[in-house]
Amino acid sequence: MARFTLQHQDAHAYRRKSRIISLVMAGQFAVLGMLFAMLLTAAFGSSLALNALGMVLGLLATSAMFAVLKDRPWMNEVRYAWQLKHHLGQVSGYLVTLRPAVEQDDTTALDILTFYHQGMEQLAELNGRTTDDDAERLAEKMQVRLKREALDLPEAVASFNPDDLRRYRRA
Repeated sequence: MARFTLQHQDAHAYRRKSRIISLVMAGQFAVLGMLFAMLLTAAFGSSLALNALGMVLGLLATSAMFAVLKDRPWMNEVRYAWQLKHHLGQVSGYLVTLRPAVEQDDTTALDILTFYHQGMEQLAELNGRTTDDDAERLAEKMQVRLKREALDLPEAVASFNPDDLRRYRRA
């Protein structure tokens, strides 16, 4: 799997684009769902099943449209946030086995946990939230920082390789 590199993103632009895209997709789903439901009921008669099928077809059409548009340049910020969330979710499944590895000065585990904490901070910033509310995570972040200093490792990491997780057991 390819490395994921942390990039600076404009939080305001991300939130604005994310809201607009969500509203457009919700509107498209509503319109297409109603359109398919109307076409089906006009062709086959009125029934709850045909209305539900129309909504499912609207959802499928909206999903297909979204799949086509997700690689467009104007989706960069949103696509980056999705990828970041995906990788953070991957790492969170391994936290139980990464933490003991950090205690044993495993530099790969330190890099992964450093990425995790940096990513969580960036995701909170993108979503307009603060990360000061989780004392356990802040303590772990400080522990990782101190371990990195003791091992003369840089304070931050620039990227994450999902293949590094193979060394650890998933919780």
